[in-house]
Amino acid sequence: MGKKYKVTVVGSGNWGSVAAKLIASNTLKLSSFHDEVKMWVYEETLPNGEKLTDVINQTNENVKYLPGIKLGKNVVADPNLENAVKDANMLVFVTPHQFMEGICKRLVGKIKGNDVEAISLIKGMEVKKEGPCMISTLISEQLGINCCVLMGANIANEIAVEKFSEATVGYREDKEAAQRWVHLFSTHYFLVSPVQDVEGVELCGTLKNVVAIAAGLVDGLEMGNNTKAAIMRIGLREMRAFSKLMFPSVRDSTFFESCGVADLITTCLGGRNRRVAEAFARNGGKRSFDELEAELLQGQKLQGVSTAREVYEVLSHRGWQELFPLFTTVHEICIGRLPPSAIVEYSEHAPNFSLVEGSAQYY
Repeated sequence: MGKKYKVTVVGSGNWGSVAAKLIASNTLKLSSFHDEVKMWVYEETLPNGEKLTDVINQTNENVKYLPGIKLGKNVVADPNLENAVKDANMLVFVTPHQFMEGICKRLVGKIKGNDVEAISLIKGMEVKKEGPCMISTLISEQLGINCCVLMGANIANEIAVEKFSEATVGYREDKEAAQRWVHLFSTHYFLVSPVQDVEGVELCGTLKNVVAIAAGLVDGLEMGNNTKAAIMRIGLREMRAFSKLMFPSVRDSTFFESCGVADLITTCLGGRNRRVAEAFARNGGKRSFDELEAELLQGQKLQGVSTAREVYEVLSHRGWQELFPLFTTVHEICIGRLPPSAIVEYSEHAPNFSLVEGSAQYY
């Protein structure tokens, strides 16, 4: 009998709860994993005065972020982060990306042994002076552990009710670790394949939220499907160009995996970024994204607006705004510098390829 792996899910929002459900169904079946799956819950008091953690443990359901779905009896919610990760050697990170730096700081020195593996399901990045720092890199560097990523065309509520979906695990060197994550997540309705390209997989998951904002603006302006398809095509092109300029190791083939074109399509058709951006455009940009997020998402976080700002910081630092007219325009609309209608007018600023030597090969 080989070593047994113990899993903790760090995060318990909509996608975190679905991830816990997927994993928990597998730890019961697979002998190499401990049955129990701990899930760290940021403690909240519900309107009836009860604590969210207590309700999850009593009802086996995340009544706030994934109502109506049983997570599995072996999922145990824990409001104490340090306690939740204490014995785990497989950590699944799935929180809004803006909280990750703080979470990593709290976990330094709290993780047992050097055999701990992590995977990030987080879409987003931190911007440092030298460029984007991917969340998987943040986890690896702060905690000293190997970190894979899992991204894909994954609208959480559809996976929760077991509709078929695919995902991509991005890994660096350790194929065996990647394979372990594939086993932990794969079910008959959730098909996972490994790809040796962490940055490519993670940047796809991150940047598609910016394109989804653009798609939502197009919906709010009632521009139709042809326009939306054009926005998605241009968005995919900018995703690829940005990824390859930042990380030359990124593979073209990654954009054809679930984490690439498929995730882009589903997010532009269905995700929360699209929905809030549509409301933003319908209101003529007069109500802020923060206000609409609070009203429409019941405590869930929007990623696209903050990612657009982070991408813009990287672009403006290098003077590359004209190379990425879609990304640049999305940010300028989000902050109110341009009206929502600018999303379909930006194309007159033709990209100036001479700005970045050799970048034209990506287009």
